[in-house]
Formats: sequence, structure tokens, C-alpha cells
Amino acid sequence: MRYIWQHITTITTGYDGKVPLTHFLKHYFKQHPQLGSRDRRILSEMAYCWYRCSKGVEGPATFENKLLACLQISGNADVQKRFPFEGAFSIEQDKLFPYATAFSEGIEKAEWLESMLRQPDLFIRVRGDKRKIEQLLDEHAIPFEYMADRCMALPNGAAIDKLLPADSYVVQDASSQRTGQYFAPKAGEHWLDCCSGAGGKSLLLKDMEPTVKLAVSDIRDTILHNLRERFRSYGHQAPVTYTTNVSDSKALAATLKSAHFDNIICDVPCSGSGTWARTPEQLYFFDPLSVSKFSALQAAIATNVAKYLKPGGRLIYITCSVFDEENQQVVNKVVQQTGLKCINSGIINGIDIKADSMFAAVLQKG
Repeated sequence: MRYIWQHITTITTGYDGKVPLTHFLKHYFKQHPQLGSRDRRILSEMAYCWYRCSKGVEGPATFENKLLACLQISGNADVQKRFPFEGAFSIEQDKLFPYATAFSEGIEKAEWLESMLRQPDLFIRVRGDKRKIEQLLDEHAIPFEYMADRCMALPNGAAIDKLLPADSYVVQDASSQRTGQYFAPKAGEHWLDCCSGAGGKSLLLKDMEPTVKLAVSDIRDTILHNLRERFRSYGHQAPVTYTTNVSDSKALAATLKSAHFDNIICDVPCSGSGTWARTPEQLYFFDPLSVSKFSALQAAIATNVAKYLKPGGRLIYITCSVFDEENQQVVNKVVQQTGLKCINSGIINGIDIKADSMFAAVLQKG
């Protein structure tokens, strides 16, 4: 299988981290149509294992042996059988993440780094008939486990998109689902999701309390279009959408004008460090200076949108980061700048259940 080694060498030398690894691989495979599905799967596994482990692997001298050690550490059983490695190696965690970046209380650097060596599970939020979904999974021999009443864990890569009814589930990480514990919506309230993205938190909110009046905003009009279509596919009326830059106070004022909200979801852009086990290339190419840039952006967003809370209203601040500078430090800044009171905050640690890790805080206007 010498051609496999030629391709993986080309992939790892040509990839620079500027686009997600999954996009790079998709483009690479399109350029090399002679690669079959098994070849693509093996090369993808090799690439992901390389970016998970290679910086910390000590022992093997050659590229091939180092990659084989990476597969031994974190690869799946099928690929390991094809590429066995019997040499000696060790993992140096300090080389995987040689930075002084402080972690949030509630998560340890060592356990987080250990979690980077394994692909997390696939999680879905069950919306439809649980028994029907269980029956379909059983019929196709797909194992599952409930993490909560409606949170189901499945093997990563489980082919469920053509198996389960499209409106019966939402693909959503277990920790992301747990952010709903901070929502506590009431009937008829007016909510804003100020950095909605694809709308995962907004859909969670509407499924929890369908009567809330919802507005969403994002800087990308295309993703808001996708969000509206997604809402309709799940049987919800599309929310009011605003295309605006919430980090720009003037642009936000021109968009929202005199609108005020009972509650605001503020799921801000971040380093994504709590999700890097899914995207290990971000760990490999991490720039520690980026954390301060994210922190400044996050504080600006949260401070700007806080002005649009009604008295007694709550700002639910969320990141998928494990770094304190993006989490509690931002909360402290927002409290100082706005007068909001932090009534709850903490890490949502998903490591034990092979999920992402997140941070959430609830700030209330007096």
C-alpha cells in the first residue's frame, strides 16, 4: 500500500490549517478520483490521528513510524490492523500544548489533553418518538446510549441521516444540549439569539418552549437563510432575522433600534478549544495570541447586546472554550462594564462522556 503512504505524506506536508481539515480532505479527494472509499477512509483516519498526536509523540524517528505510533494511540481498530506498529513510543503532553494559557475552573489541562487523543461520540437530541428511533437503530445494529432523557450517544460516523426521520432528531453535542438548563424560558417571552450561527441553541429553545417570540442575528446572511429553512423543516415558524455585526455598537443600534428582550442568548465566537477533539488540526495549529483577540471580541459583543435587555432580563453567555480568558474573565469584564449581575456560571465538562466541553454564565439586569 505504498500509494497510501505517498498520499498521506502529500496531505500532511500540503495542509496548513487555514481551512478546516475536512474541507481540505474533501477537495484533495476530489482531485484524486482514483482513491476509493476505503482509501479515503484510511487517509482521513491517518490525517486526523497525525494532527491529534504527532507533536507529542516521542520515540519513532521516521515519518512513517511516527504516524504508525499516532494510529496506535488514537486510530480505529480496522486501520491499526492494516498498519501495525510494534516500536516503542511515548506521549509528551507538554509538547502537545506547550503554552501557559490558563484553563477555566472545572477542567484540568491534563484530562483535556488526554481527551484530545480520542474522537468524541456523535450525539443527537431526540425530538420524535423515542421508541421508534430505538427500534430503527436496533434493526440496523447501531448501538446507542442515553446521556439524558432526550440526549442519545451514538458511535461517531453512524449513518443515521438516511435511517431516522429528518425531523425526529437534531445532531447536537451533549454539552451543547446541556446549555438549555440555563434557559428556563417562559411562555410568550421575547428572546434574541445574537450570534445564532446554524441555530442549534435557537432550535433547542423553541423545542423547550414553542411560544417564545424569537429573533436571531448573525453577520452572515447565507447562514441565516439556512437557519430559516432549518426551522421550517423542524416544524417551527422561522424567526425574525437580522444580518448585523453585533460587535459594532452603531451597527447593532441601527438594526435593533428600540427593541428590548426578556432574554438574550450570547453564544459568542471563540477558540473552540472545547471541541478540538473533533477538529484536532486546531490544536496542532493553535496560536496562543488568538485567545486575547477572541476575548476582546466576546466582551464587545456581550456588552453591546446587554443594552437591549429588559429590566430583570437575562444574558446567557456561552462559549465552546476551556480557556479562562474567554470565559470567566469575559464575564467579569461585562459585569464591570454593564452592571449586570452574574447569578450562575461554570464549565460544562463533557470529557467523561466523550463529548465537547463548554462554558455558560447567566447575567441578569437589575
